[in-house]
Amino acid sequence: MRYRVFHKTTYDYAGAVDLASHMLHLLPRPLPHQRVTSAALTADPEPSRVAQGTDHFGNRVAWMFLDRPHGQFEVTLQAEVDVAFPPVPTTATPPWEDIAARAFSDRTAWHAAEFAFESPMLAENVAATAYVAISFPPGRPILEGLLHLNSRIRREFTFKGGVTEIDTPVAKVLAQRAGVCQDFTHLLLTGLRGLGLPARYVSGYLRTYPPAGQTTLRGADQSHAWVGAWMGMEHGWIDLDPTNDLVVSEEHVVLAWGRDYGDISPVRGILLGGGRHTLSVAVRLEPL
Repeated sequence: MRYRVFHKTTYDYAGAVDLASHMLHLLPRPLPHQRVTSAALTADPEPSRVAQGTDHFGNRVAWMFLDRPHGQFEVTLQAEVDVAFPPVPTTATPPWEDIAARAFSDRTAWHAAEFAFESPMLAENVAATAYVAISFPPGRPILEGLLHLNSRIRREFTFKGGVTEIDTPVAKVLAQRAGVCQDFTHLLLTGLRGLGLPARYVSGYLRTYPPAGQTTLRGADQSHAWVGAWMGMEHGWIDLDPTNDLVVSEEHVVLAWGRDYGDISPVRGILLGGGRHTLSVAVRLEPL
């Protein structure tokens, strides 16, 4: 499936910003199952300097530097991406205990092992581990457990905006059984890591469908988040969308991945001046 991606982020400041430095995780990530045919970032006001590179996790990163006063900062991504995620494995996967053990015993699994530890936003949580462990009785194949867990979130939690913030603790999400995609992703990551299973935070976009007879409004879509879980060297990673009980397929576009939201927040900056600000985001994922 080919998509055109549009993502505009606007900051309105209470006062003038004299100097600003922004780090952006907004460029789609090239992958074996995701081909980025074009991607461009523009900003208003125009930065005095722009640089691009990759971060520790291999994500594409852009840095923008502004050296003249401004009361608003707007950055826009426009891209075209072809996606074709691999199907769910049909062969048997190993018991989950074997995967947890291999992450630390197999030297070639270092790229997975770093996602099995606590991270800045996700400390170990006994309750989250206990919740996730229900899906992983002894000897259960890793894929079977992951799919079971993915379905439970959709059944047992309510998607509800406004009840959490970016830094809402996993314990609160678990207690109130409500939140948004970021919250459900953080909950699963915390619990899976508590069992010793490597899991990473993935950011991107999800294609949404308008009600029958209506057209999708510009900006009606949102950024999305889901879980990447490691199933061993033979089967690799599988991406699971707990918000919608989906295995990530041709209706998702990957931006970046890290240990938690903080590693790959779309826009992060250091400002001189500005005071308080308001943020607005408009997203459109248009199938071509």
